[in-house]
Amino acid sequence: MGFPKGVKRNFDELETRRLKAAALFDKGHSQAQVRRELNISPQSASRWYAAWKTGGKASLRKAGRAGRLPRLSIEQKELVKAALVKGPEAHGYATALWTISRVASLIEEITGVKYHKGHAWKILRGLGWSSQRPVGRALERDEQAIAHWRKKRWPGIKKKP
Repeated sequence: MGFPKGVKRNFDELETRRLKAAALFDKGHSQAQVRRELNISPQSASRWYAAWKTGGKASLRKAGRAGRLPRLSIEQKELVKAALVKGPEAHGYATALWTISRVASLIEEITGVKYHKGHAWKILRGLGWSSQRPVGRALERDEQAIAHWRKKRWPGIKKKP
């Protein structure tokens, strides 16, 4: 079963439900009563009851953070974000375009933590940055001349149905 794609579990709420179950077990409620009261599956009620029976209320508390700790702290990420906002030219690059390689080297320069280019992209996404391509327009582009051509010349060239 699990959660639908994109829905994240709220571990605090899940712990609250388990602790409510522990309180109900303490009062002498059966697994079926707890299941109906908290709207949980029979399997969860059984697991929670077994854990409560062996370890008490403490065994139903959340286990803590899952997975590896992030290598960058929140403060370091803010430093990286501030450096990104300044632009690549402020960091000695010739063009005003951030590439993943440049971002990875910037992260290493600021924080001392080396990331692969693929993971540097994940850091960017986490900071709210997205992939953007520069608009490929000529510097000599004349918007007024283009508007005039579209109004006057194009109707005469366009095929009629």
